[in-house]
Amino acid sequence: MLETYEQEPTQDRIQQLNDALESGMFVHVRHMLNNMPAADAAHLLESSTPRIRNLLWKLVDNENEGEILQYLNDEIRNFFVDKMGPEQLAHAVKDLETDDLADILGELPESVYRKVIVSMKDQDRQRVEAALEYPEDSAGGLMNTDTITVRPTITIEVVLRYLRRRKELPKSTDSIYVVNSSDQLLGAVSLATLITSKPDMMVEQVVDPDIQSIAVDMSETEVAQLFERRDLISAPVVDQENHLLGRITIDDVVDVIREEAEHSLMSMAGLDEADDTFAPVWSSAKRRAVWLGVNLITVLIAAQVIGLFEDTIKIVTALAILQPIVPSMGGVAGTQTLTLVIRGLSLGHIGQSNTRWLLMKELGVSLLNGTLWAFAVGSLTMVWFYEEVFAAKLAIAISGAMIITMVVGAVTGASLPLILRRLNMDPVLSGGVVLTTMTDVVGFFSLLGLATLMFF
Repeated sequence: MLETYEQEPTQDRIQQLNDALESGMFVHVRHMLNNMPAADAAHLLESSTPRIRNLLWKLVDNENEGEILQYLNDEIRNFFVDKMGPEQLAHAVKDLETDDLADILGELPESVYRKVIVSMKDQDRQRVEAALEYPEDSAGGLMNTDTITVRPTITIEVVLRYLRRRKELPKSTDSIYVVNSSDQLLGAVSLATLITSKPDMMVEQVVDPDIQSIAVDMSETEVAQLFERRDLISAPVVDQENHLLGRITIDDVVDVIREEAEHSLMSMAGLDEADDTFAPVWSSAKRRAVWLGVNLITVLIAAQVIGLFEDTIKIVTALAILQPIVPSMGGVAGTQTLTLVIRGLSLGHIGQSNTRWLLMKELGVSLLNGTLWAFAVGSLTMVWFYEEVFAAKLAIAISGAMIITMVVGAVTGASLPLILRRLNMDPVLSGGVVLTTMTDVVGFFSLLGLATLMFF
């Protein structure tokens, strides 16, 4: 029965749950919900409407609450956490890995956090407080403290006996770490090496001293890039004195990559990646109103520029037809460059050494494309208004405006993310708004300005 549920698409599961809930089959729903993987149960909750979601959460067994909470997005997780008492929350999350535990408790108000911490066992409390010492978006905030360490002077046989006594290894364990008496990292021994080496060999004979370690203050974006480049499964985290603090595993890095992708997608629309798809109307409307207001301001700025050339538009009414073309082409050219540069920044490809080359390259591309499409639009204008005496002047005006706007759009798209990054602002969130304003203003001003010079 469980395997059938796991193989069915999410929407089919949701429909089954809705039908079962409507029929009052709560025992069946409870069994179904508590016997599926925690990640699937969280996905199911996120895919349900608020009423169904609340009913489902009430049917989750207490021992499964913590596992499911760690997979929920921030907004939904905080909603359920707010309804749990400190003792209940402490019991629910006690078996979670350190990084997941810190993520959940770090979002709590200070007063609630203190109550939960007091309710926890000493060992769990120490784990959380150690993890929360580091910024959430750093390697320290991402790491787990569940490492297996050994000394270099023991034999492989002793290590294997030690591992058997543990009975269970931490998740995603592919190596054990070798440290000295001061807990400084000396290297690592892979599980494959342990299994294939002679039992009487010393650990120091098989240790790999060139293992890739990660500084505790490294950003999570740099950590993700490092895992991608080196094809890592796990990596040790160390402080400035090379003391082993914990490790980062590939499942945590996958979460970072997914969150950054969601952030890029949602930010371009002025939204938050943690937003609940099925949030209440008022909550969603309030969030979106801010960026709609920002967009209105940019449109009013562009409209003000058009108003400066009201007399020109009245005389040459053809400009009203051609007006949208120029800022639109400049906006597309700028967006292409903006997207390329943001991607390069996220991958760590762009730095001081190649910024100038990139700007010159984008300037060249925009000049070539601007000239090409300016000629095309100018020719189309001549054909469209061939009966009018002003056709040639109009074609020259729109061609010149298109070159100017596409060049400005591309240069802005290339330089804007670099400037915003230096100002510690999110280029994904702010870049699109600024770029749109720039191309609209320059597009309208250049077209109407050149037309004014041509006709007056």
